[in-house]
Amino acid sequence: MARQIPPLSAVRVFEAAARHLNFTRAAEELAMTQAAVSYQIRMIEDRLGTPLFVRSGRRVSLSPAGQRLAPAVTAAFDRLDEAFAKVRLAESGVLTISAAPGIAAGWLGPRLARFQLAKPDIAVRLLASHELVDFARDEVDVGIRIGQGEWPGLRAIEMFGAEFTPMCSPAYIDRMGPFTDPAQLLDTLRMNSDDVWWRAWFAEVGVAVPDDLDRGSIHVDSQVIEGMAATAGEGVAMLTPRFWPFELATGRLVQLFPHVGDGGSFWLVYPEHKHGSPKVKAFREWLMAEVRAG
Repeated sequence: MARQIPPLSAVRVFEAAARHLNFTRAAEELAMTQAAVSYQIRMIEDRLGTPLFVRSGRRVSLSPAGQRLAPAVTAAFDRLDEAFAKVRLAESGVLTISAAPGIAAGWLGPRLARFQLAKPDIAVRLLASHELVDFARDEVDVGIRIGQGEWPGLRAIEMFGAEFTPMCSPAYIDRMGPFTDPAQLLDTLRMNSDDVWWRAWFAEVGVAVPDDLDRGSIHVDSQVIEGMAATAGEGVAMLTPRFWPFELATGRLVQLFPHVGDGGSFWLVYPEHKHGSPKVKAFREWLMAEVRAG
């Protein structure tokens, strides 16, 4: 059944006039003329069939009907104010991002201070985990995922390629190298050698791998730890060059061979219904500008 409520604009005028008991002040608050305020009040009175104000010269007071109506209308607007404030806070307060530890530590994390400077009204919470979040259940606004960009119900925007290649420290090369043939890496201590990226890279460079490729490997749960171990001279790690620019530039890590494997792409993802969210829009535009800047 349709609600039997006068136009909300007219109800808003009544609430302001009842609060001020002055049509001129109500008009100033609402940026209207006094004539427009009087017109909106008469519209409600005509629909109700009873006056809401008692006019005496330049003074107005609430009629018995107005006295009954005003507290309920004010309370209703207070509840609306509270509801909209909560939504505004949710949309502009905290942006929660989910990303794998590798890209969180190696690429996104070092850049987030620039986003905070650009958008100081948006706080950021970065969750570094390999687990794919359930946007319908978890309190997460956006995520960064690796793959082909096909996740039902999610908007996916490609960032850059998920490239990978073997790296190690100069000390490890001095101890175990030099490495001139990719097949030599079969006899090295490899980090997470059961990772599909190792098999993919060996296949792309034409090296046949044994079934027990992961024998004697060091197993860790993130590229961050792999890279740290490789930097410390503990072995060879399959890493994403984009995540280790400082180590490569300073020679703390060495890319052993020119070939870089293709693991798909990294994607910014979020539910379709969040596409118009102000904080998601702000982060999306900033993130893609960072991607374009390299």
